[in-house]
Amino acid sequence: MFTAQQYVKAASLEEAYALNQKRNNAILGGGCWMKMNRRRYHTLIDLSNLGLDTIEETPEEIILGAMVTLRQMEQSPELAAAFGNGFRESVRHIVGVQFRNCATLGGSLVSRFGFSDILTWLLSLDCKVELVGAGVLPLAEYVKMPYDRDVLVRVHIAKNGRRAAYESFRNTATDLPVLTCAASVLSGELRVVIGARPARAVCLSFAFPDSDEELDAICKEVQGSIPYGSNLRGSAAYRRHLAGVLCRRAVSSLKEGTTC
Repeated sequence: MFTAQQYVKAASLEEAYALNQKRNNAILGGGCWMKMNRRRYHTLIDLSNLGLDTIEETPEEIILGAMVTLRQMEQSPELAAAFGNGFRESVRHIVGVQFRNCATLGGSLVSRFGFSDILTWLLSLDCKVELVGAGVLPLAEYVKMPYDRDVLVRVHIAKNGRRAAYESFRNTATDLPVLTCAASVLSGELRVVIGARPARAVCLSFAFPDSDEELDAICKEVQGSIPYGSNLRGSAAYRRHLAGVLCRRAVSSLKEGTTC
């Protein structure tokens, strides 16, 4: 369990950003993963007074505040209407309802966990992250950046007609995933995202397949061009095999029109 000398409820994003520049300070978020380390912090910074726990919708996009919980996303009618069951599927296996009521979107994304279901799912959509210091940039670019002291404010998801599907495999229902896969299509372009390799999620692009032979070729490319590793949950060879299986399931869902 971590310890801290001070706890501050930030009165503004500017205050949170300034406090977070100090090396021994940290944004609290939901605290669900943070509580598992033994680090000693000087100051914990709470963003809960800044109105970042809302899901907003405009004609062009859906905006998720950094303090939105995984459970809010799981139950959101706005997200379900815009993106089908993808948000629900990408979070419903994460530990349990009590955990998802606390864990936040911001905490999940800032950490860039290799095992993150929600990161795999969001990379399949057209997302931008809003940061206090760096401003607005694509999620795919943010994921590749080194860790820094910036503060994540919101995630903007374009409502552009992209259809997406999500698949994951776990050894047990609430365990961390052995492998995750999301696939999406827009204007004939297929995007396939593979996560929990066990490293951070990566994205590949293809022309959307018209035949089983083309889908076979895509699955083989996903298996062959992405590096996979081994840990206690599965070997690299097992993950490579799963990548082909989950990719085929996700793309088949898109072909059959069973997603949003």
